[in-house]
Amino acid sequence: MGPMDRGALEQRFAEIEAKIVGVQRQIGEQREIIAKLESASRPADHAKYLLAGLELLQAAHRDNRDAILGELSRFQTEPRSRMKPDPQ
Repeated sequence: MGPMDRGALEQRFAEIEAKIVGVQRQIGEQREIIAKLESASRPADHAKYLLAGLELLQAAHRDNRDAILGELSRFQTEPRSRMKPDPQ
């Protein structure tokens, strides 16, 4: 991915934040499913596998968010003359 302007980065940040919230909800639901299965003495291996996948996805989203925050922070540290103007 090439350099993005501030507006595009802010949009991407908002999108990834929404994904993080959604996946966190799914993780909670999956944990509830696992608890219900285990309390009923039913196999929960597949549910645990799905939980592990959701947790990996969440980690990737958080890494992406952190990278976007790093890119956004450079707009605060670069001299104004090097920054692309914000569209108005």
